[in-house]
Amino acid sequence: MQRVTITIDDDLLAEVDGFMAARGYANRSEAIRDLARSGLQRAAREPTDLRPCVAALLYIYDHEKRELAQRLTRDYHEHHDLAQATLHVHLDHQSCLEVTVLKGRNAEVQHFADHVIAERGVRHGHVVFLPGFANPHGHSQRNGRSGDHARTRSRNRKSYALSKTSKR
Repeated sequence: MQRVTITIDDDLLAEVDGFMAARGYANRSEAIRDLARSGLQRAAREPTDLRPCVAALLYIYDHEKRELAQRLTRDYHEHHDLAQATLHVHLDHQSCLEVTVLKGRNAEVQHFADHVIAERGVRHGHVVFLPGFANPHGHSQRNGRSGDHARTRSRNRKSYALSKTSKR
């Protein structure tokens, strides 16, 4: 076994201690080893293929951390093809939550999410891959048909116009 020294902020250490108490761990080393194993197992299940996907990236960060906002902005501009929209929420005087919808190939989305979560100052992060998006043409699939939104709107307008004239 190797001895490793790590730095953990007080809030995260309190969570680790709570985890230990709830699960009956005798010491922090055992708890952290099990948490590391669990994280590595989860990482092994992450998608690494090139199929299209949609995902939500959620993370909390310290907006006062030196140059973090500039680094995140640069990262998003460099990957503008993946980031579709971002919701920004001020949680308190120093913490912000961001939720970003990502769309692209599994491996590229995962790589970008991992990069953002690993930035110094990002305290908690998680990416959620949403099932059911695999059409390479950018249209949703319903009942085996392509979801052409313009055609659907046009059809709906015609139905509405017909229903109005038939009531006269």
